[in-house]
Amino acid sequence: MTRLPDIAAFPPPAHNHDGCVADALATAEELCRTRGLRFTAIRRRVLELVWESHKPIGAYDILDALNRAGKKAAPPTVYRALEFLIEADLVHRLDSLNAFVGCPDPSSSHTGQFLICRGCHSVAELDDADIDSLVRTKAGALGFSAVHQMLEIQGLCIACSETASESP
Repeated sequence: MTRLPDIAAFPPPAHNHDGCVADALATAEELCRTRGLRFTAIRRRVLELVWESHKPIGAYDILDALNRAGKKAAPPTVYRALEFLIEADLVHRLDSLNAFVGCPDPSSSHTGQFLICRGCHSVAELDDADIDSLVRTKAGALGFSAVHQMLEIQGLCIACSETASESP
């Protein structure tokens, strides 16, 4: 299993997400088939909604999109689908935003570092083992045993930084 094709960390506003969605769905189908997991229609649709942009999406936004499309879904249905997608390493939950983003490298479990743009709300995932190791080492030196690690960094992407610097 390979990583999804490389895309710009913070794609331009005119970026067409259709390719991202298609690649994510194909990767998910292969991964689920390989692991013997059921990739149901609702799980597929939820993953598709998560990948429709590079911005995090909340569970209730997913629910609204499903209901607008005529799918009579209840919150537990969406949360169960998201739980499956997280367990399958297809989606990450961003705690600070209570929202979800697609994982560009679902081939193996990993901790991620997430760059969250405060301007356009896009998210880019880093997967740097050195950062992960440094955090675990520093935590261990303080007698702290990290069980789960996710680093969320807020700032401005290059496009929003340029826009901010152009403002009077």
